[in-house]
Amino acid sequence: MTAANETFASDIPIPDEVADNIFITTIDKIYNWSRRNSLWPLGFGLACCAIEMICTAASRYDLARFGMEVFRASPRQADVMIVSGTVTKKMIPTIVRLYNQMPEPRYVLSMGACSNGGGPFKEGYNVVDGVDKLLPVDVYVPGCPPTPQALIYGLMTLQEKISQQSIRSVPWYQKGSPGEVVPIPVLGPDLVDLRQIDLIRENSVGSMPEEAESVSQPSESTETTDEPTSA
Repeated sequence: MTAANETFASDIPIPDEVADNIFITTIDKIYNWSRRNSLWPLGFGLACCAIEMICTAASRYDLARFGMEVFRASPRQADVMIVSGTVTKKMIPTIVRLYNQMPEPRYVLSMGACSNGGGPFKEGYNVVDGVDKLLPVDVYVPGCPPTPQALIYGLMTLQEKISQQSIRSVPWYQKGSPGEVVPIPVLGPDLVDLRQIDLIRENSVGSMPEEAESVSQPSESTETTDEPTSA
């Protein structure tokens, strides 16, 4: 039995003379089958994990078997963002901007320990401890760096996730749903997630009265006088 026959298997009997030309299936199955076998990754890399991603796209591992060999240079033509490497605070605003430019449906695959949770650089002052702090991640691939086989397994896991989706429930087909837009974080003295600005403001305002009180009250040893001083 071919892969197509397994995908479109049905309990409804089909006459033998037309069995090779007719498939009875559901809209969800044929829709997911076509999408999961034509995923186009975004062609960018961050660190050493990107070298393994490049190896995966070469002829030895043949991503064309999965329909994923077309790495796109534009996020507007890509379906999958493979975050391959260390995510720094300087780079994350650009990553979020690229994600927002990708059309729905879009998926994020976090590749390697650094992208998953900071890796060996987790305590670094300039490192984001996980890209999922700002982007919704669909599949995590562990390793430092992961092998091409591990990345292929992660992409196959993403295919399985796509196979479970339904046109009736996916958010990008819901009426009045514009899709998720992640605010681009602001890089200042530290990285500021604008989705948490209310919480940051609340915590800042809550700590202000104590500071203001300590500043407004003069110390007991300080004495004031209105008498003029002699020259």
